[in-house]
Amino acid sequence: MSILHKIETTPDLVDQVYRKLLDAISEGQLAPGARITQEDIAEQLAVSRQPVLQALRLLKQDGFVMDAPGRGVLVAPLDPAWLTNVYQVRSALDALAARLACAGSYRFDADLLARGRKAARGKNISAMIEADMAFHNAIYSAANNPLIEQSAQLHWRHIRRAMGAVLQSVQLREAVWDEHEAIAHAIAAKDTHTAESLMRGHGEQARTHMHSHLSSVLQSAST
Repeated sequence: MSILHKIETTPDLVDQVYRKLLDAISEGQLAPGARITQEDIAEQLAVSRQPVLQALRLLKQDGFVMDAPGRGVLVAPLDPAWLTNVYQVRSALDALAARLACAGSYRFDADLLARGRKAARGKNISAMIEADMAFHNAIYSAANNPLIEQSAQLHWRHIRRAMGAVLQSVQLREAVWDEHEAIAHAIAAKDTHTAESLMRGHGEQARTHMHSHLSSVLQSAST
C-alpha cells in the first residue's frame, strides 16, 4: 500500500499567495511581460519560498504566467483571441443563468446595484471587478444550478484580468451598470426572453469592448 507524504505547506497559504499574485496581475500592478521571481515575492509577502513556488505553478497551469529565460517566470501576455473564446463561453453560461433565474427566487437587489454604481464612479479597479462579479454571482445563485457557477468561476479568473484593462475607460463603467440594472429588472419580472436576450447582449458587448481595447493596446505597443 502506498504511503502519502506529509504536506509541508498549508493550502490556505498557497491560496493566499495565489490570490495576491492574481490580483496584482488582474489589476495591472504586474504587467504583461513582467518578471516574477520566488525570492522577490517571498520577501514582499513575508512568506517562505515554498508557498510562492506552489502558487506560481498554479498560475502557470492556469495560463497567467509562463516560463522565462533565466530565473523566474513572466506574466503572460493578454491574448485577445484567447479571451474572445473565454467571453463566448461565459456569455452562453450567463444567458442560461438568466433564463433559469427567471423561474427561480431571484429578488431585485437595489443595494447591490447601488454599490456597483458607486464603485464605477471611484478609482478602485479591484472594487469595480468585485462588484461586477457579485452581480453575476447573484444570478448564478438564483439559477439554482451549481454547475453553472462552478463552470463560470473557471473563466472569471481570466475575465478579471481583461476587465482590469478595459475598466480603465471611464465611459464604459456606467454603461455596464445600466445593462446590469435592465437585466435585473427583467429577471425580477420573470421575463425570460428579455432577460436571456439582455444577458447575451451584455456578454457580447463586453467581448467587443475587450477585443477592441486590447487589440489597440497591443498594436500601439508594437509600433
